[in-house]
Amino acid sequence: MKYLITGGAGFIGSNYVNRLLERGEDVVVYDNLSRAGAPRNLDWLRQTHGTDSFQLAHADIRGAATLTSTAKDADIIVHLAGQVAVTTSVTHPREDFEINALGTFNVVEAARLSGHDPILLYASTNKVYGGMEDVPLAEKESRWEYASLKHGCSEAQPLDFHSPYGCSKGAGDQYVRDYSRIYGLRSVVLRQSSIYGPRQFGIEDQGWLAWFIIAAVTEHPITIYGDGKQARDMLYIDDLLDAYDASIMRIDDVAGKVYNVGGGAGNVISIYAEAFPMLEKLLGREIPVTRDDWRPGDQRAFYADIRSAMKDLAWQPKVDVEKGIKMLYDWVVANRDLF
Repeated sequence: MKYLITGGAGFIGSNYVNRLLERGEDVVVYDNLSRAGAPRNLDWLRQTHGTDSFQLAHADIRGAATLTSTAKDADIIVHLAGQVAVTTSVTHPREDFEINALGTFNVVEAARLSGHDPILLYASTNKVYGGMEDVPLAEKESRWEYASLKHGCSEAQPLDFHSPYGCSKGAGDQYVRDYSRIYGLRSVVLRQSSIYGPRQFGIEDQGWLAWFIIAAVTEHPITIYGDGKQARDMLYIDDLLDAYDASIMRIDDVAGKVYNVGGGAGNVISIYAEAFPMLEKLLGREIPVTRDDWRPGDQRAFYADIRSAMKDLAWQPKVDVEKGIKMLYDWVVANRDLF
């Protein structure tokens, strides 16, 4: 099968490309290499699989003509390229729109115009649900929790595109969904929660767990915003990629559908009160932090109800959050020179 992976040099993309190459698939990596970790991820892929193991299209998804030309022979398109930080979207809303909304429109149009009937997976986000201010919360000793959503936020939760990032990713989410209805595009929307794992060059504004581990290991300053009890469901990268494979395998049954894909209620952790004791145990020392006010749009809790994905995709997370943190910590320590 010929795979086109937009954002294929990023964190999720490079991990998926690695998996595909291990299986002997034909892969095109489509990436503008603007992220700091992208060249390092490409070097890793080439060192692992050989310099000619995949094709690189060094291009931007905002370029419709190049994207359409590259996609014309693809059997499967996995759209991972995007602007990924809420804070950046607030500072640069036009760029955020052009990358996430217009870029995703270019991807679905490239798929439609290819005449090849490709499968399309879109990496959406839980941010399409907004702040969920109408959902009651309960404050526990170490985390915030939903007061009545035992399994977390389901796909039935009304959409609320809060922040430019939420708007741009939400627009892409709905375009991918509607192109299945209108044009018969074999697409699946995966609303992803907090994904973490090796090859994630986290920064303060995105990839928070990786950032905390990298900063702790390299002794960079860490700021905790809000009360530190913000709760997130964490999904290890290998489990996410299993969901991608399952979506492709079951495309005849799931085309046109939308799924929450996260760690679920069983893999929830608060960003400071629960994560930091685990990190301090691994480090063998206390981690100094500074505190600051809440940031705009920072949800006190989000964890996904993943039962639909579990049922339809015959999928479930296998790596629990404590084991996953240890695996990511070990990778950061072993690759400290990358940071």
